[in-house]
Amino acid sequence: MISDNTMPAQSPKNTHTENAMKVLLAVLLVLLFLPGLTVYAQTPPPDNLVSPTVNADRTVTFRVRAPKAAQVALYGDWMPVGTQQPMTRDAEGVWSVTAGPLEATVHLYWFILDGLAIADPINPILKLRQRTSASLVEVPSQPAAVWEVKDVPHGSVEVNWRKSAVLGGSTRQIWVYLPPDYEKNTARRYPILYLLHGSGDTAAAWTTAGNANIILDNLIAEKKARPMIIVMPLGHAVPFGSPPEIQAKNTPLMEEYMLQEVLPWAESKYRVMAGRDNHAIAGLSMGGGQTMNIAFGHLDLFSQVGVFSSAVGADFEKKYQAVLQNARETNSKLKVFWIGLGDKDNIFSGERAKFYFDMLKKYGIQHKLRMIPNGAHTWPVWRLCLSEFAPLLFP
Repeated sequence: MISDNTMPAQSPKNTHTENAMKVLLAVLLVLLFLPGLTVYAQTPPPDNLVSPTVNADRTVTFRVRAPKAAQVALYGDWMPVGTQQPMTRDAEGVWSVTAGPLEATVHLYWFILDGLAIADPINPILKLRQRTSASLVEVPSQPAAVWEVKDVPHGSVEVNWRKSAVLGGSTRQIWVYLPPDYEKNTARRYPILYLLHGSGDTAAAWTTAGNANIILDNLIAEKKARPMIIVMPLGHAVPFGSPPEIQAKNTPLMEEYMLQEVLPWAESKYRVMAGRDNHAIAGLSMGGGQTMNIAFGHLDLFSQVGVFSSAVGADFEKKYQAVLQNARETNSKLKVFWIGLGDKDNIFSGERAKFYFDMLKKYGIQHKLRMIPNGAHTWPVWRLCLSEFAPLLFP
């Protein structure tokens, strides 16, 4: 007999069925969680290495993990162009070097690994360019400089995407700085500055590397500059790196693009004060050359002009002969004509600068020249230029 609390023995058939069900359930669970497991498996573990490190004495230590590299070096914009600073490898394959002390401002740098130039892979502050990218490091000053973030009211920066009929239907970025009270004071209109970048840069450059928005926030808070709108378009009207015969069209095409599209769009979209006395234009390097051509060709539109680390082409004197020869009228229209240049600039120095300044002197075109000691063709110079130029605008 079988007692009431004793279960009958399972048959082999039932045992095989249960085992099959268990295997099937395990397979289903694996399939259910496999996508998540795959994602985690593909995500590399975080690298706890730190680079760069800004030290108390304004020296900066740079590091990169490259255990298979045979040779690694650093290039920074404080070095002569074409030079490198060798880095040293430790037992774990981390290469490092300490540079400086550096000037208290922003600096551009990259690594050269076995001949390949790369941005710092663990520094999130990138400098985007038309070709390749680099990294940025901020060396703070005491007290904080005008381009450093302070506890003041901040404006905003908008990124606009606009299709251009002048430039063949291409869609381009236009970055726009709006002063701190723009959104609240809806009855107020503002003067406007068109600010152009240099060759190889993007429309983001004056904001992400030049800190134009931070500079204006601080100047406005200190009542050293009037609240103004700043429009920063992409300055490459032809593709960057085009052959010389195509590149020669860049400045005239940029002028057409600015006059036919950028100015009308900006002054209809934003609350801009009317009249040339409320309109300024400035630019660095390539953008400085564009500024000179646009301003001298249209003094009816602009009364204040800034040229940073730039010069003019050999055809400028012939093209604008009437404007140059009529110096009295030209000077009366140019309320501000400010030129900033580093005395160690490797691009716009020597004969190119001499031709530019000799031409202005020859025709009696009044201007303010700011020669920046130890200044190169770099963002520390252009930040300083904007911080000195902006307070002169719209008196």
